[in-house]
Amino acid sequence: MRPTGRHSPLPTGFPAPHGPELRAAARHFARRRFLTLTAAAAALAFATHLPATGVAAARELDAARIAADPFTLGVASGDPLPHSVVLWTRVAPLPYEPGGGLAGRAVAVAWEVARDERFASVVRSGTTLASPDHNHTVHVDVDGLEPGRRYYYRFRTGAWISETGRTRTAPAPGSAVPALTFAAVSCQAYHDGYFTALRHLAREEVDVVFHLGDYLYEYAVDSAGGARAHTDRVLPDVFDRETVTLEDYRLRYALYKSDPDLRAVHAAHPFVVAWDDHETENNYAGAVDERGGPPVEFLLRRAAAYRAYWEHQPLRAAQLPVGPDLRLYRRLHWGALAQFDVLDTRQYRSDQAYGDGRHVPGPESDDPARTMTGAAQEQWLIDGWRASDALWNVLPQQVCFSQREVDLSARPKMYMDTWDGYRASRARILTGARSAGVENLIVLTGDVHVGHAFDIKDDFDDPASATVGTEIVTTSIASGGDGAERPANWATYLAANPHLRFYDGRRGYVRVGLDRHTARADFRTVPAVTVPGAPVSTAASFVTEAGNPGLVPV
Repeated sequence: MRPTGRHSPLPTGFPAPHGPELRAAARHFARRRFLTLTAAAAALAFATHLPATGVAAARELDAARIAADPFTLGVASGDPLPHSVVLWTRVAPLPYEPGGGLAGRAVAVAWEVARDERFASVVRSGTTLASPDHNHTVHVDVDGLEPGRRYYYRFRTGAWISETGRTRTAPAPGSAVPALTFAAVSCQAYHDGYFTALRHLAREEVDVVFHLGDYLYEYAVDSAGGARAHTDRVLPDVFDRETVTLEDYRLRYALYKSDPDLRAVHAAHPFVVAWDDHETENNYAGAVDERGGPPVEFLLRRAAAYRAYWEHQPLRAAQLPVGPDLRLYRRLHWGALAQFDVLDTRQYRSDQAYGDGRHVPGPESDDPARTMTGAAQEQWLIDGWRASDALWNVLPQQVCFSQREVDLSARPKMYMDTWDGYRASRARILTGARSAGVENLIVLTGDVHVGHAFDIKDDFDDPASATVGTEIVTTSIASGGDGAERPANWATYLAANPHLRFYDGRRGYVRVGLDRHTARADFRTVPAVTVPGAPVSTAASFVTEAGNPGLVPV
């Protein structure tokens, strides 16, 4: 959570950490007083000198001349559809250097998809160009695949072959799928500890992983990797500053994706990704930065962050950003068993009320005009529910959806960055779910660095009111350090929020199994992240029955 006082005036002029291209663009906008915020956003892609959206006219490098392993950041797959899946890699023999050591040259990369991990039965293959325009990242939308089956994939350039990735397609539309197992993860601050939980998740049998945000953090990482306290390496100075420019964000992804545990989990399972705030800046809201600076200046930074995000995630061309805008909310199906409506609760939200932080709800936070999702995304969600024939409607999103009072006073405070600061927006979502006939609603959440299980109430202030859904909050992978099973506020939170059924402050992930009768959530935790290799165990398990919302301990 960001500290209060975010609306204090900024120093005169553009902050020093911003690159010269951002400062120049900001001065340009400041001179053109007639330029509206919308017009400024449309012009950002040109004014900031970000790469063009087409393949740059770069000379091609003879791949035979690449002398070191270029697949240093691993492989990934994502957004499985019945007949297609996105494959990703990046060519970077020197990942901690700008340009990855390829001197601005394009590189041909071959790819292949097979039914077996020995690649005896290759079903799709091709060649694409890893261009400096997209930081030598590769996004291949492989089509013509069979629904509901596992595949293996790999990349090749010159004499080098990537590690083998394992992925799968979604079942055929409307098919009677008996079961599905997925995982939810979030918040992996490199400087706070090791990604041990991801190594354990790589060994789990899950169909897909939902990453709910804070894939990386913008904060500086020192030469020892913060709490990791590296003794076998020295990280370069390029990481010891906050990310602001496009190159800053690109290099930070290189640091994170070089982590062996993160590489392992991407190679093992397809991912569905959604961002939160730290992929850009802590607790930003739409076009407003943490300190409430000029929106045009922040949109320049957001354009760089969104560009680097798309480059380094297994996303389709439909998500390619235009300036500071990227449509990330999208819908996926798992036969007739589940519909997943992936939300973006950062890009379109109203600014946080009362200067952010913790505050008693009031007229500012409860203004009906306030929105967490923006009007278009809200309508898209409700329309999708009305058209849904899935048994389970799952809502992967970022910040705590259920009411969460933080003290036991007569007028308790709540966090203004969560849906508690946007209560009218939450009410519209729940009204939309009821009007659409959604009976089995599961909200997946990250952000708060703890594990929670909530009964979603029709009226959170009345414990006897109807339970209308379930919220499963996954803890962090590393953010916040080792954590504790019972944080200092554990008893207070459980007493203040009777619909809160579980609270654990350790690191880990959530594994969720769906079938035609029940949904089961297993909270998987590790005892420490400041040392590598910690074991994983199940802290608690809950089930909810189809047609009968409400969590029951197992």
